[in-house]
Amino acid sequence: MEERISFVMHEGQKVMVIDFHGCNEKEMLALLDEVQRVVAQHPRNSLLTLADLKDAHVDRAVATRMKEVLVLDRPYVKRSAWLGSGSLPKAYRDNIRSFTQRKFAHFESRKAAMDWLVKEDSATDSE
Repeated sequence: MEERISFVMHEGQKVMVIDFHGCNEKEMLALLDEVQRVVAQHPRNSLLTLADLKDAHVDRAVATRMKEVLVLDRPYVKRSAWLGSGSLPKAYRDNIRSFTQRKFAHFESRKAAMDWLVKEDSATDSE
């Protein structure tokens, strides 16, 4: 699962890319555990994260684990963007946002997501 987490430079800033693309439920759960481990190794309020959720399979157990990880990761993450979040049922997206009290900007293009993440004034949600 480590190969699904990478750090890339975009306009001089480091972005943590989490590749959930095409993961089944079992893979999603394993990757979420790894995300939690990796994120916790960083300074508070330091990470820009991009989660690629295209064609990811999310069931109730995955959505619940996502909520847990996103709450625990909150102190470390400066901004988060989701790519292809349309594969998540709207009810899950709404529940995750409500439970975690976090906003996730949603994009269909990786470039748009990366550009948004590195902008200093990215305080608004793109939904």
